Amino acid sequence: MKFIITVFLFIGSLIVNAQKVVNFQSELRRLSDISLLPQYLDGTVVKQVSSYDRTGGNDDGFSGKYSFIRKEKEGLVILDAQGSGVIERIWTPTPTNDTLDFYFDGSSKPGLSIRFNDLFSGKVAPFLKPLVDAYRVGGYYCYVPIPYAKSCKIIFRGEKIMFHQVQYREYNPSYKVETFNLAGVLAQKNLLRKVANLWSDENRTISNFKYPGIKTIAKEMELMPGESTTIARISSGGRITGIELDPPAIFNGLYKQADIKITWDDETAPAVYVPVADFFGYAFGQRAMESLLVGATKGKLYSYIPMPFEKSATIALEYRKLSEIQQEPLRLRTLVHYTAQKKTASEGRFYAKWAHDEPANGQSYVFLEGKGKGHYIGTILQAQGRDYNNFTEFFEGDDQTYIDGELRLHGTGSEDYFNGGWYAQPGGWTERAGAALSGCTDYSIPLSRTGGYRFFLSDKMPFSKEIKHTIEHGPVNNRPVTYSSVAMYYANKAIAVSEAPSNTFTKVSVPDTLTFYTNFLKHITYNGGIDFKDGHAIVKDKDNNSITINVNEVPDGRYALYLNKVDAGINKISVRIADVTKIYDWRTVDLQAGKKDTEIYLGDVDIKHNTVPVVPVNIMFRSDAAPELIFNRMVLRKK
Repeated sequence: MKFIITVFLFIGSLIVNAQKVVNFQSELRRLSDISLLPQYLDGTVVKQVSSYDRTGGNDDGFSGKYSFIRKEKEGLVILDAQGSGVIERIWTPTPTNDTLDFYFDGSSKPGLSIRFNDLFSGKVAPFLKPLVDAYRVGGYYCYVPIPYAKSCKIIFRGEKIMFHQVQYREYNPSYKVETFNLAGVLAQKNLLRKVANLWSDENRTISNFKYPGIKTIAKEMELMPGESTTIARISSGGRITGIELDPPAIFNGLYKQADIKITWDDETAPAVYVPVADFFGYAFGQRAMESLLVGATKGKLYSYIPMPFEKSATIALEYRKLSEIQQEPLRLRTLVHYTAQKKTASEGRFYAKWAHDEPANGQSYVFLEGKGKGHYIGTILQAQGRDYNNFTEFFEGDDQTYIDGELRLHGTGSEDYFNGGWYAQPGGWTERAGAALSGCTDYSIPLSRTGGYRFFLSDKMPFSKEIKHTIEHGPVNNRPVTYSSVAMYYANKAIAVSEAPSNTFTKVSVPDTLTFYTNFLKHITYNGGIDFKDGHAIVKDKDNNSITINVNEVPDGRYALYLNKVDAGINKISVRIADVTKIYDWRTVDLQAGKKDTEIYLGDVDIKHNTVPVVPVNIMFRSDAAPELIFNRMVLRKK
């Protein structure tokens, strides 16, 4: 009997020793060592709890109705995860000074207590910047890992919690997870500093990632319209560690005619077939993204996503011909960095799915859908509205991720998915701004467009059989829109093949109609006797009234200027317009008494960007009596 017990004990010891250890240190390493990105995370499942409206409406946190699981005497339970796991990401646009208590492994006492605000402020270790950030394009996020061995319950000690997302990874018994211990975590200063230094280093270079044995293929070329060229062909196994192209300026503009094409091993279809501008994060014709993994600086385009292969790799550039424009040759320099380390069985190949669609109201836009084994690691999205007289509500859909037939993640809004918040609200998601893993690539109400990016390091999403990763379009965000995206993932094979980029879908759309809303003061300022109430401007005085429109985002040209009248107390008003060319004479404008919500033509204006700063459009009003003119937007239509 002693022998049998000894054998069982010995086998049990082997099982424990064979377990892969997961702790604060190992999770920090996944935030800095991007060479781990291709590795499968077998035996793990990513899930998310969030405050999304379970009815399908837009109450994703406003009322707080869906923002907690249950009430206990200590407060509101927002997470109750059973089994071993790691909290990998926490996001909110509405933190408070109330306390969050983290109860680990069934303990009756919290193992971590912190003010909700201080989870993101960067003032309380180990929750330090840039692993956390406060109010970047409206959102607060935390990527500091919080592991637990048996369970984790988070209680919010306040009356009301609003918008939030808590993303966590469950581990099966093949992993030994060590619970977050504040004293032990605080001892990991060097590891924290390593991640912080990498994320905050704006000098994007291959040397940041410490790959051993890097070789480089350098080329200089001139590519004519209709031509393609191979920039690297490697005939033995290895991994691409970096791709750099320069100069970035040649990829600016409305016509995205250059494509990058990457093919692995014996595959017949390219793993990457994407317009260069889209792959490197340009937005609407301009350089826009400088993430940790891929983007474009003033000096170069870069990708440092590791791309392992077994036998061969071919990287090519194609320059599509377009007869409607005069195309200059592409004169550029390329660098491809690689090592001889072959793809292992525990790694996936890199793929990028380029998509373009105009979904109907109520039909979700699909980033990636298909069958296979792999994990999802990145999204770049551009959204161009096609209804220019209405507000840009199209960026209000929830992301939804179905993995292996189960809804694992359900978000609270498009900007929230990109770690932002407060879409189209002053101080929120209203400008181009980015961080190491996420950000806004563009935002323009007049041009009815926006875009964002998000990369998944520690929080990469594994799938064993299939994945469907989408974002809602409607019913709330129901404006007509054109989406284009790049979905990046690793897999054992391509689970969704991109269509070849075509001239039809790679031209940047520039609307002929641009709308300026009176309640968005970034574009319109008021002087004199003009009041502002309930989203409307009110011209009240007989004289000394003027409006200035910021036209920095408006393309050059001649435009007809309209005011959308809500109501008016008189029939006529005098208007004088000034633009970059001159100050026009006063003219009398008929306000169409009795008609509400109608456009009133004010005159024509010229927009030219050959001045610094760009000269705004100014409109002055005067009348014989107080006009009580109420309006809600100004509109420019190109002539």
